[in-house]
Amino acid sequence: MSSVLLIANGAAYGQESLFNALRLAITLKEQQPDLNLKLFLMSDAVVAGIAGQQPREGYHLQQMLEILTAQQVPVKLCKTCADARGVSQLALAEGVEIGTLVELAQWTLAAEKVLAF
Repeated sequence: MSSVLLIANGAAYGQESLFNALRLAITLKEQQPDLNLKLFLMSDAVVAGIAGQQPREGYHLQQMLEILTAQQVPVKLCKTCADARGVSQLALAEGVEIGTLVELAQWTLAAEKVLAF
């Protein structure tokens, strides 16, 4: 079974890099359901993990994350990044968890492919 780690840094709704990372992640799982995919959000991307988002139009990042977590894709938010933005104190989307740099390092070492957005 292939293993892919996807690391995203882009702002939740400020640009499309995070949206594109999540689109790719969902498509990877559609193409290969048994893919060992992991997603780690850093920098401003951690804001996407907050529950209760209500975008007026366009894409909905919380829903995209919940699609992935429903498919057993681990989704972690960088603890340092989440703490800096006050995200650690807020309710998170279903299945999204706070992660550490040590976890990211372990995921990176175990992954066959690492994609960064």
